[in-house]
Amino acid sequence: MSAKAHLDPLIKNHVTVLGPADAERTMVFVHGFGTDQTAWREVQAAFTAGCRIVLLDNVGGGSTPPEAFVQHHYLNLHRYAADLLDVCEALQIRNAVLVGHSVGAMISVLASLRQPERFSRLVLIGASPRYLNDTDYHGGFSKEDLNGLYSAMETSYAEWADQFAPAVMRNADRPGLSQHFAASIKSIPQERALTVLYSIFQSDHRADVKKVRHPTLLIHANEDLAVPLGVAHYLHQSIAGSQLAVVDATGHLPHISAPAAVVQAMQGFVAA
Repeated sequence: MSAKAHLDPLIKNHVTVLGPADAERTMVFVHGFGTDQTAWREVQAAFTAGCRIVLLDNVGGGSTPPEAFVQHHYLNLHRYAADLLDVCEALQIRNAVLVGHSVGAMISVLASLRQPERFSRLVLIGASPRYLNDTDYHGGFSKEDLNGLYSAMETSYAEWADQFAPAVMRNADRPGLSQHFAASIKSIPQERALTVLYSIFQSDHRADVKKVRHPTLLIHANEDLAVPLGVAHYLHQSIAGSQLAVVDATGHLPHISAPAAVVQAMQGFVAA
């Protein structure tokens, strides 16, 4: 990777900026595992006319420089949050609406706690502070579940992706959604994907979400295999003053499978 890519977060995170440069409101979108900034295409389009839109790819995914992914730097979510803040600094972002999906939601939470002045509101879609079950907490996965997942990825990565994608995406009547998601996952090298998923599934940010003070909208599909609805209620109780919108959608990626429902849930909150 060139020295410029090392220094310039806009290259490192393949940043795209859309909408009017003089817009009063900025929105920053952070994607989840197996997708990239294009996952926001239909949602961000609803806000482009009146907002400056900032899209980025998390390092290790999308069109980020392959050399940017140094494995030992990305064993937890904190480096991703630092990358996000570097992008915000490069673009001189203040008081933005920060929108994150899945792991992107927790990356957003961590960034907002480190530099709260950068953001005015948080929209967290399909968020989870911990995926692993614990005493009095149901995250959706047991240790055996995760060990089996890692083993399947190591044994036959392509076959695992082809099974994982439809289970998470759902919407069996629209197989193209799952096929596209599977192809996106398989575009990530196996070892890198294992590292990223490990950093996600072994994380525990329950203490962090309780520190959030930004106005927060939680959006959750009414059927999500990856994140049980109980996790959304846990977050709603943990984040003071948060709003919870359970949208009519199935699967863990409602911004892709049901973008109109997600936009409808967001509009009043973003405009406030």
